[in-house]
Amino acid sequence: MDSSEPSPSGDPDDRPAVPAQRSDQDAYLRVSDLRVRFDTEDGVVRAVDGVSFAVERGRTLGIVGESGSGKSVTSLAILGLHDPKRTTISGEISVGGRQVVGLADEEVRRLRGRDMAMIFQDPLSALHPYYTVGRQIAEAYRVHHPKANRREARQRAVDMLDRVGIPQPARRFDQYPHEFSGGMRQRAMIAMSLVNDPALLIADEPTTALDVTVQAQILDLLADLQAEFHSAIILITHDLGVVGQVADDVLVMYGGRAVERGSVEQVLRAPQHPYTWGLLSSVPSLHGDADADLVPIPGNPPSLINLPPGCAFHPRCRYADRAGSRSRTEVPELRAAGADGHLVACHLSAEERAAFYAEDVARVGVAV
Repeated sequence: MDSSEPSPSGDPDDRPAVPAQRSDQDAYLRVSDLRVRFDTEDGVVRAVDGVSFAVERGRTLGIVGESGSGKSVTSLAILGLHDPKRTTISGEISVGGRQVVGLADEEVRRLRGRDMAMIFQDPLSALHPYYTVGRQIAEAYRVHHPKANRREARQRAVDMLDRVGIPQPARRFDQYPHEFSGGMRQRAMIAMSLVNDPALLIADEPTTALDVTVQAQILDLLADLQAEFHSAIILITHDLGVVGQVADDVLVMYGGRAVERGSVEQVLRAPQHPYTWGLLSSVPSLHGDADADLVPIPGNPPSLINLPPGCAFHPRCRYADRAGSRSRTEVPELRAAGADGHLVACHLSAEERAAFYAEDVARVGVAV
């Protein structure tokens, strides 16, 4: 973007809403100007600050960023899982054409599990240790199919365990979570999420605790199930390597804000934000030098209670001084970084970003 273009300053809530992605209004999920606040004794946590995106059925959006960037809070807001006594949510969340923000709790519960579901990061914590795996899946089915009897619910659960690759599913139905391996528990969690054929599936770090082989199997399984159920999928992760394998589109978040958004080819092959460059240089490359050192991003993510003024990334950005004082005083808007919906929130001009990215590649290399 042209560095001469003005950017808003002051209270982030006064900034104009960012349009929801290049995809059309028929997208199954549309999030527009989402803001999530938590009141704490230390102050207000601005966990999500004006994020917008859309996901169509049959496509996968990867949301990436370090811990504390707002990824999981965004997904929990979509599912209506925040404590309303401590949380303030504004903006719009449309699931299948229905607005979720402001909807009564009972209505959100009807949507959750039937129209949208989530695969949690730690299935051992998400699955109840006192009940068998099969019973928990069957119960999730009967909640949304009250006319189904126990036999029908059991058969549905067994069928789903079989579909996600659990061996001997009828026997495994009666086993407890601690009797499953880590990979099998994750598969069971996926079976529970898909038992009601939801059109939207949110996977929060679904492969973090798994070894590389099982991780690849889980990612392949998600791709196969998406092809079968034609689901819209949101994959939340800190690993751009995983995103490159399975995602169609990418949203990069930092400090509760979106800093880059585009197709996986645009973001991974032609990244525009210095934070994205840092993420890419800190993961192994499948095509580069196997002995090359990984280069971490210096410093730490900011506090969401006391975000730095201006661009939240400027204290860690080696190019912040090149953008002048604006990086410390003005919050950059998401603007076009090229054709076909590639957006970036950066005060550097397109020419500066191209030159600095080439400098970064020469200095540390970038994994793709």
